[in-house]
Amino acid sequence: MAPVTPSTHTLPNTQVEQRLEQHRRELTGYCYRMLGSSFEAEDAVQETMVRAWKGVERLEAREALRSWLYRIATNVCLDMLQSAKRRAQPMDLAEPQTADALLGAPLPETTWIQPMPDARVLPDTGDPAELAASRETLRLAFVAALQHLPPKQRAVLILREVLRWQASEVAELLDTTTVSVNSALQRARATIDQIAPQEDGPAQVDEAEQQELLARYVELFERYDIEELVKLLAHDANFTMPPFDLWLRGPEQAKRWMLGPGIACKDAKVFTRWANGCPAMASYKPDEDGVFRPWAVAVLEVEDGRITSVLNFLGDRLFPVFDLPESLPPDAS
Repeated sequence: MAPVTPSTHTLPNTQVEQRLEQHRRELTGYCYRMLGSSFEAEDAVQETMVRAWKGVERLEAREALRSWLYRIATNVCLDMLQSAKRRAQPMDLAEPQTADALLGAPLPETTWIQPMPDARVLPDTGDPAELAASRETLRLAFVAALQHLPPKQRAVLILREVLRWQASEVAELLDTTTVSVNSALQRARATIDQIAPQEDGPAQVDEAEQQELLARYVELFERYDIEELVKLLAHDANFTMPPFDLWLRGPEQAKRWMLGPGIACKDAKVFTRWANGCPAMASYKPDEDGVFRPWAVAVLEVEDGRITSVLNFLGDRLFPVFDLPESLPPDAS
């Protein structure tokens, strides 16, 4: 990494903003993988930008800015993780239940891995293979697996394996040695392989196939044709509902739930999005006055032409993160 040296000139504020903002999206992706929360990631990046703004004129070399921002972001995340509990998915906390089980009490937001819109962390264009790899490391299961690592190991693995930094660069960022970085990476890899073993290389995902499945799912969901909808699910598909830890497995249980306790989803209106490298949808259900209110954001994980997970995040909290309206009028179509 380039050294930090005193600057000999002062940049206009607009140029400083532009230089910092160029890195916001990638920093958000880094902080999200570190923290497992879209809200905390945004907070961490904002704090990073504030600290950088106050000290950016100490940077002489333009190429040093990115490394310096990652140093700040890493320190911010490590500070935030000092007292944080490990975030999880429902599958990490309990065994699958049946549609007859009681929903139970909602758990605190800090319990859960949260979804992140692709638009906030991935570039608009780029090498297709690199984008596919980035999407794979945003999958909710991978982000959940990262939470099992001690914070510094987590940073090492993300910087080395996801962002492809050299061991020497990571050592400089963390004020440690290359030997220590390599050792931490080895331990982190062993933990991740044990928790979430992966095949070699990123999964090959057909984006057109995902788009087609999403469109079909949305069509059937808005018609509430559950008989046909569950045919899109894999035989062992997961159906989750944070903030509740109850989760279901398989099309039959999902069908029973959606025609039973989940019948309130009927007559919903839907927006489509992309989150965590996967197709997603946000649903609004009609209120007594006919106004459509935010209901849930669902992330659909797809493999081999079937939906393997429907990860429902209930409530309206995530809707602003996905730049979604607060409500829809009664005549919304």
